[in-house]
Amino acid sequence: MNLHYWRALNGIVTREVLRFLHQRERFLAALVRPLVWLLVFAAGFRAALGLSIIPPYETYITYETYIVPGLVGMIQLFNGMQSSLSMVYDREMGSMRTLLVSPLPRWFLLTAKLLAGTAVSILQVYAFLAIAAAFDIVLPPLGYLTALPALVVSGLMLGAVGMLLSSTIKQLENFAGVMNFVIFPTFFLSSALYPLWKMQESSVLLYQICAANPFTHAVELIRFALYVQVNWESLGWTALALAVFLAAAIYGYNPARGFMPRKAQAD
Repeated sequence: MNLHYWRALNGIVTREVLRFLHQRERFLAALVRPLVWLLVFAAGFRAALGLSIIPPYETYITYETYIVPGLVGMIQLFNGMQSSLSMVYDREMGSMRTLLVSPLPRWFLLTAKLLAGTAVSILQVYAFLAIAAAFDIVLPPLGYLTALPALVVSGLMLGAVGMLLSSTIKQLENFAGVMNFVIFPTFFLSSALYPLWKMQESSVLLYQICAANPFTHAVELIRFALYVQVNWESLGWTALALAVFLAAAIYGYNPARGFMPRKAQAD
């Protein structure tokens, strides 16, 4: 990699990580959401939701154990949206424009921002897994290591979704509403909280929506990786979604062809 590219990547990633470390409220908020689900909601759902033995599990598991990969996906989903929210803010303040007019290619700068956001989400994920282990949600020791590549792929894909949304929104106030409109259907219409076979028993249509949801495949990719296995189908669909969303986001941030000029003209 050219020295200029490396310096730019290092600077962007370092800036995002330092910003995250200095914003303790953001770190705590990132952990509170999944911990509430793990320690409060899971206790109530445990008796109501029976679980059969399904891959990658080789025996019966508690409901708390089942939802851990889904809550990891939740952390990455919220972080992807939070990172994109900061991009909208930086664009309004002018720092994003300064970055994008640098001599380096726009696609590289946007990908570097995406990598920086993913790095932050992985820090949050491992902090959550450490707390979960303290509450006896124990995973295979090697799974903490084998999950890292899956977290990179899923984090990039979910971050690309947020980046695509940020390319279509001009004002910071509008982004919060769009975040909620995207996050909650994405999270609940997935395998994060319950297996897809349970959804199929309830509604074939909802099952098909869940099966087509890229977030479902991201969660399943993480689930299998935590148990030292590879779900090749989920890996393929997650990588495909990453390529599509990232390409659309790069197109959206192109001032000559993207979504921003059209929206400005419509206004």
